[in-house]
Amino acid sequence: MANVAVIGAQWGDEGKGKIVDLLAQQSDVVVRFQGGNNAGHTLVVNGEKTILHVIPSGALHRDKVCVIGNGVVLDAEVLLHELRELRRQGHLRDDSQLRISEQAHLIMPYHKAIDQARERMRGAGKIGTTGRGIGPTYEDKAARVGIRVIDLLEEDTFRDKLEHNIAEKNVYLRAILKERALDFEEIHRTYGGYREQLAPYVTDTGVLLEEMFREGKNVLFEGAQGTLLDLDHGTYPFVTSSNTVIGGVCSGAGIGPRRLHEVIGISKAYTTRVGSGPFPTELTGPEGRKLRQDGDEFGATTGRPRRCGWFDAVAVRHAVRLNGLTGIALTKLDVLTGLPKIRVCTAYRTGTTLLRHFPASLKVMESLEPVWEEFEGWQEPVSGARGVSDLPANARRYMQRLEELVETEIIITSVGPDRDQTILIENPFDAR
Repeated sequence: MANVAVIGAQWGDEGKGKIVDLLAQQSDVVVRFQGGNNAGHTLVVNGEKTILHVIPSGALHRDKVCVIGNGVVLDAEVLLHELRELRRQGHLRDDSQLRISEQAHLIMPYHKAIDQARERMRGAGKIGTTGRGIGPTYEDKAARVGIRVIDLLEEDTFRDKLEHNIAEKNVYLRAILKERALDFEEIHRTYGGYREQLAPYVTDTGVLLEEMFREGKNVLFEGAQGTLLDLDHGTYPFVTSSNTVIGGVCSGAGIGPRRLHEVIGISKAYTTRVGSGPFPTELTGPEGRKLRQDGDEFGATTGRPRRCGWFDAVAVRHAVRLNGLTGIALTKLDVLTGLPKIRVCTAYRTGTTLLRHFPASLKVMESLEPVWEEFEGWQEPVSGARGVSDLPANARRYMQRLEELVETEIIITSVGPDRDQTILIENPFDAR
């Protein structure tokens, strides 16, 4: 038995979905533990693309149990649509393959209305939220007025909570945000329909996972977003509303830390981020446009073009330290093919000060200049490589130097979008 966590080591969009899909072949259970449908995991199998927003990326494998943990915020409409689409494709036909935590919080229509209205009001200072109501849902969770899945199943509890929340949110929507009020009866009726559809999947997922551990099952924990978007440890306030780092696995899945054996950080061979916020290695010229075009760097959830830049070793070292990473999965190595020179940021400079650690101050972040190390690129295509020895010498040297800079071994390398375009150097499920 081995339990493996997959964590984004950059600003999200690192290719976690593909790596989880690969490792799911070795696991019995795949668990989402935080975030909501602001995450989009893209899987390509036999040339066919599937984008998942809520259901774990193990859904494309037969006989896997997909668990949505208590740390996830759940849009019932999105989940049920996604489930219908997967079933149409022949996946998750057995109800027992999907388990939803009774303690997960529900994204309500007022959360989305508030999220979108606030972002409009911020104007040029907008955070870059997806507008899907994620932040306001976590706010209500912290304020102890959230509605959980178990509350939805208890009709009287749901009515009481919804009445109170609608009354309060409508005052805020009308008076502060200048938006229209929401109708209680319409929302109550809609969610009554969701109750019947969700009920077969709801359980105490923490207890379920403990049973799986005791049965010797392999469990894979799938993170959403990335370390630099963590609410506490990212580029605040340009972050998501949950803890994306390894501690979020324990709180968001209801397990103890000793249940985790390997922690794999997913990192692109370059860097991207979506939305606003500091980005020290960003490329705004032709090289950045090439990375965006060749890497198909458009948000799986929003379709927004991603900002692209060189690999930031300072940021990934930050992720290594915070998560205790035992290995790196390096994705999109193929996108660097054809570049004559490749750069890596090894440190930051601000004025006369050299920084080797990720700073908390936004003011400092905005004044940083990267310290570069330059590498010779490669022209040979790598998409057909199935072992490290198949890679061009310059690509191997690049990977070796990244390992030295982030002080962690690269155990997986992705050389293309398809499932089989992956070099598995070391299997984390064999590490124990």
